[in-house]
Amino acid sequence: MLEARGLTKRFPAKTAVDRVSFTVRPGEILGYLGPNGSGKSTTINMVVGLLEPTSGSLSLFDCSLGQTPEDYKRRIGYVPEEPHLYTHLTAHEYLTLVGRLRSLPKPTLDARVGELLRLFGLWDSRYQAMSAFSKGMRQRVLLSAALLHDPDLLVLDEPFSGLDVNASLLFRALLKLFVQQGRMVLFSSHRLDVVEQICSRVVILRAGAVVAEDRVSQLRASLASASLEEVFAHVTQQEDFTPVAKAILQTIRS
Repeated sequence: MLEARGLTKRFPAKTAVDRVSFTVRPGEILGYLGPNGSGKSTTINMVVGLLEPTSGSLSLFDCSLGQTPEDYKRRIGYVPEEPHLYTHLTAHEYLTLVGRLRSLPKPTLDARVGELLRLFGLWDSRYQAMSAFSKGMRQRVLLSAALLHDPDLLVLDEPFSGLDVNASLLFRALLKLFVQQGRMVLFSSHRLDVVEQICSRVVILRAGAVVAEDRVSQLRASLASASLEEVFAHVTQQEDFTPVAKAILQTIRS
């Protein structure tokens, strides 16, 4: 189980994350939601060890990020929002590099790299430098790299960005099967439709603090809402954009 307890991150000008606590249990996909500037990315960066919390703690089963950071990070696969890669490498070279850094045995690594390239539709482009790849192709390489070492926890920051329909459907099915084996997913996204389809439980942030946490069905029932989008708008106090939208249309049609 991933446990975040009292996570806080303060910068000189603001507190980005303020005493946030949540858990991700084995077999669960937890949606992590919030408007821009709410602290989602800062939380994700703390969970994967890219930022050090000002206070609070993170543990994954018996591994603490503060006490045993290498063991903690070894059990995580991470897909960032932007697909930054060593684009002078081919996809095969990049995945091989990641596997070696993860200390995978060569026979295991070779088999997994080839199979993942085939399954993600990258086999025919395996000798191409990734500088020629589209954003969606680069995203598929990152997804492959995150899964390569069979992690206990996948941390995904807008993982469907740039994916085509077939790749998105494949990845949704993959995530559901992944957690059926007792693994966990922390899923940060603006795609509320995707979150509603694949996440059993959600945490919603506003201004760096948790404003709602429950199963999707319970949140909808408690607010008599037809969709997760309506729940999100309510708890984050989103304004009604209908008047602005009408004004824009009137402007361009006048």
